[in-house]
Amino acid sequence: MTAPIPSKIHYHKKARELELTYADGGSHRLPVEYLRVYSPSAEVRGHGRDTAVLQVGKKDVGLKNVEPVGRYAVKLAFDDGHDSGLFSWEYLYELIENRDAYWADYLRRLEEAGASREPLGIEIKQL
Repeated sequence: MTAPIPSKIHYHKKARELELTYADGGSHRLPVEYLRVYSPSAEVRGHGRDTAVLQVGKKDVGLKNVEPVGRYAVKLAFDDGHDSGLFSWEYLYELIENRDAYWADYLRRLEEAGASREPLGIEIKQL
């Protein structure tokens, strides 16, 4: 089955949620934090089954930009600097359909790692 294509995409900045509206009238709001920790990029998912990198401290992440990519995906630029990985319509719909299970798994992995959703503080990069 091919995933439906959103007819409208809207970023709710204050709520930090991306809303996807479909032609059938269905609408789904996904928290930006959820999208960030499940980014399809190699930086997050790794290059193999056991190489995924647990994303921590992303509770307050937002979006800087939402850019369409052809007719099959969007590229999300997060305000923490992460902007690689294309969110295909199929992957976004998978995130919608599995939101509760994926989120519970993420929280479990954070707990097992002794990590937190809370930001660690200001990151200072030295030149």
